[in-house]
Parts: sequence; C-alpha cells; structure tokens
Amino acid sequence: MLDPAQWVERHGNALYRFALARLRDPSQAENVVQETFLAALKGRDSFRGASSERTWLIGILKRKVIDHFRQTGRERPLEPREGGVEAHETMFDDRGHWRNELGDWGDKPDIAVQQTQFWRVLQNCLDGIPDRQARAFVLREMDGLDSDELCKLLDVTETNLWVMLHRARVRLRRCIDENWFQDDPGDRDAEL
Repeated sequence: MLDPAQWVERHGNALYRFALARLRDPSQAENVVQETFLAALKGRDSFRGASSERTWLIGILKRKVIDHFRQTGRERPLEPREGGVEAHETMFDDRGHWRNELGDWGDKPDIAVQQTQFWRVLQNCLDGIPDRQARAFVLREMDGLDSDELCKLLDVTETNLWVMLHRARVRLRRCIDENWFQDDPGDRDAEL
C-alpha cells in the first residue's frame, strides 16, 4: 500500500530534477511536482503495484509536464533566428556530412554516458540553447514522444519541428564537443 506521507521525502528530489530538466524553470518545476503529488493522492487507489512507486509518480509527472506545455505552448513568443545559414555552412560539407569528426568517446562510450559529469555537461548545454528547441529535444529524445504528439504539444508543423530538432542537435553537438571532449578521456575515467 502506498504511503503518501513519505512521497515527498522519498521521491521529491528525483521528481523535481526530472521536472527541472524538462521545464528549465525552478518555480514551474516545483508547481508541476506539487500537481503530481496531488494527482497521485487523488488516484492512489488506481495504483496496482505493477511498477515501483517512483516509476508510477514519474509517469504522472510526465503527463503533468506535457499538460504544462500544452497550456503554455501557445503563449510563448517565437524565438529569433540565430546563427542562420552561415553557421550551418561551416559545420557541414556539400553532401550534408559533418566537416569535423565527433570527439573521441574512448574505448567504452556506454560508461562515459553513465557518468554524472556527462549529464551535467548535457544539462548545461541544454540550458544554453533556446527554450523551445531544448523542450522539443528533451521530449523527443529523452521522453520518446512521437512527431505527431510533439507537433500538437508545441503547436508547430512537422517541418518546423524538424527544423527545431535539427537546430537543437547542431547546438548540442557543438556544445558537447567543446565541453565534454575538450578534456583528456583518461581524466574522466579516473573519476569513475
């Protein structure tokens, strides 16, 4: 049986970090987590125990984050164009391939991805790109939303979504290349 009195202590920090990574605003993240706890309290009788308590709460939180995007999506102004064509021309060759190779992940990329430091770099890189692009990227690549759902959620066309995701990936790649691969991979292995 669920013990709602323990939810904040057991799961509050994890839920807050999850929401903050997606919303990028501490007060909005706090509000969505509170809404999650309220919804869980109202629906606790529907919890069947097929997953852990935290997994169940994160499932509710995902829906609350999506609801938040739906409510605020139409209110956000369009972002100014940054970088334009010139930035893309310097990054890609005539065939559309990257001009510079991606930095070296070392012998074990799966271990590198699991490192806390990498996730900090990724979060900092996400914080450095325009809000709608970061949201689109996180919801698509981390939360697995499909294009149709994302288009409705962000109130954009499929072409606009593709452009947003492309720009986010380009910026993230550049940022990760500069901030993750600049150090010697051996230094990161020592931190494990």
